[in-house]
Amino acid sequence: MKPVDNSKKVCYFCSNDIKTIDYKNVILLRKYINTVGKILPRKKTGNCSKHQRMVSKAIKRARIISLLPFVAK
Repeated sequence: MKPVDNSKKVCYFCSNDIKTIDYKNVILLRKYINTVGKILPRKKTGNCSKHQRMVSKAIKRARIISLLPFVAK
């Protein structure tokens, strides 16, 4: 049985006062992609809805110009 972690995660972008998420910042965006290449949900990342939308949009843009892969090998 897994231990339950009931602690509320805090949005990384709100806590560090980051206003915009750049699609060229691949190192930051890789934290929000799992090993298969899917975008991690809000419950796992702890992002607020505003920043989660910005992260997903930045990841999709980075994929289109091939900075990030669509799927892992």
